[in-house]
Amino acid sequence: MDDEDPWLGPDKLYHFVFCFSLTLLISTLASYSPYPSLRSHSISVGSIMSLLAGAAKEFADHLRIFPSAGASFRDGVADALGVLVASRVLSLWRKFSGRSTGDPEHARRVLPV
Repeated sequence: MDDEDPWLGPDKLYHFVFCFSLTLLISTLASYSPYPSLRSHSISVGSIMSLLAGAAKEFADHLRIFPSAGASFRDGVADALGVLVASRVLSLWRKFSGRSTGDPEHARRVLPV
């Protein structure tokens, strides 16, 4: 099994990069949503959607829909690592850029005194 599905094979890199990129993309799109709750949870939304896409791909591999060696636990780990790294990058970006995804209408107003 190790020879057919190596931990550090190109396939694992593809899984990592795909889920990393998908998390970044969906999270960014969600952060521009007109819905405040979606904006404030954009990283979670991107992470969940990316994990669901990875799980769907593995399920399709299990059903032999795609020409592959079949479903792989290691592919799932690579997917999860891609999502974890992307969500951490997004969290750090949000923290250090000072960008808030909160609703500006509900921001605390300061009166000039």
